[in-house]
Amino acid sequence: MARRAAPPAVSDTRVRALLDKYHCPVPFHAVRTRILGHIASPAPDVSPTKLIEAVWGGELPVFDSIDDANELFGALMMGLWNRLTRHQELSVPFRLTRIDVPATREGLRRLATTRQEELHGFREGLFGANESLDLPEQAHKAVAILSEIGAMLEGTAEVASNPDKSGTDAEAATLIRTLHELTRIAEHEIHRAVRSCARARRQMTPPPRGMRH
Repeated sequence: MARRAAPPAVSDTRVRALLDKYHCPVPFHAVRTRILGHIASPAPDVSPTKLIEAVWGGELPVFDSIDDANELFGALMMGLWNRLTRHQELSVPFRLTRIDVPATREGLRRLATTRQEELHGFREGLFGANESLDLPEQAHKAVAILSEIGAMLEGTAEVASNPDKSGTDAEAATLIRTLHELTRIAEHEIHRAVRSCARARRQMTPPPRGMRH
């Protein structure tokens, strides 16, 4: 019997187009980190379907046909979800979405807002409806650092958005460089949290029959 060919990979560009088509209220960069957090989550009620519902505010979008529904689920699960699972490995570091912004206050606002949305998405995916989780030690430390970075990003975005706050483009350019440094730290901490949860999950999984002692 001939082996069935694997389905073609779904690109991020196609995922973006489908999110736009179904008026997803969450931007792609935040959907991406939300899925990654959900993959890592030790919560007992982790479910890809529930995640997709949550991204659309609690209900799935309306589809014209079953093929349309399958296309969206396939893009998010077989495409984006599967690509993000690779970041559970040490050799596949995670990277936040790269965006080019001008060295201005508006550029600073855009960058800070995007990073804030990404970190919020990761936390939403990790915790889901749970206010707290029993995270592994390294993941707990990573989440604490990410919360501090998130607070700094929120404050930066608020200041950059306020026309009554003084500030020059030169000062904005300096802060943008600082946000690039925070981006690298956040990427490291997200990857540390994901790997820590993955290790804990493997340690809790019982060995196959015949290998127990």
